[in-house]
Amino acid sequence: MGKWAAFPHVGDYPLDADAVRRQWARLHAGDAEPLPHDEAVLQAWTLYHRGEFAQACEAGLKAGGAGITVANRAACVHATYLEKKEKARLELFLEAAQRAEAQAAREPSNASAWYLHGYALGRYSQGISVAKALAQGLGGKVKESLEKAIKLQPRHAQAHVALAAFHAEVIDKVGPLIGGMTYGARKETGLELFREGLRLHPASAIGLIEYANGLVMLEGDGMLAEATRLYEQAAAMEPIDAATRLEVGLAQAELQE
Repeated sequence: MGKWAAFPHVGDYPLDADAVRRQWARLHAGDAEPLPHDEAVLQAWTLYHRGEFAQACEAGLKAGGAGITVANRAACVHATYLEKKEKARLELFLEAAQRAEAQAAREPSNASAWYLHGYALGRYSQGISVAKALAQGLGGKVKESLEKAIKLQPRHAQAHVALAAFHAEVIDKVGPLIGGMTYGARKETGLELFREGLRLHPASAIGLIEYANGLVMLEGDGMLAEATRLYEQAAAMEPIDAATRLEVGLAQAELQE
């Protein structure tokens, strides 16, 4: 693992394992991740919520088992918000997708493994271009994994939003006819998934951001005002940990452009 850029607000979220345990339901409202019994895994999550993403990834890989989920989450957050080099970003997403795929093969009832496989592969696909990813057959894998995550854990808000984004991205790139016939992407399904994701976790900044982007892709420029309102709502949220700080920061940065 190469050197990762540091979270720019280290120290702002001085959580310890006990605090993470107490606030677990709130911290994991978006992924419905069960509270780990393994103290090493809990410590890895503590590092993650504090913004020590490189250390969280290392600790998660060392712990193994449910620690792989922490490692993959940390890698994906770092790649999405902090990694500046595109080649390194793509490598992080691909490595996380491969680890999650192996984890899902070992633990087929692990919703987080399926979610992180679909999410990381989806982000990788965006990086190489959605059209190229679809031509390589990655779209079907993303869709299948996210659908499995939702089937296994219907309260997984982030999986709903990620699958909704898949529908929106595919329709935006290839149109509703080819998107529907070839890739199973449908406008109404995407909109329903966005709404369900936000119903499950209304305080999700990234959920609001993705919904805003998806509305414009699915409904056109007539939804720009609503998309801006959703971005403003995300930007005004109070972050509860390092990862949500990055999500809120993304909304604020987009509004300033």
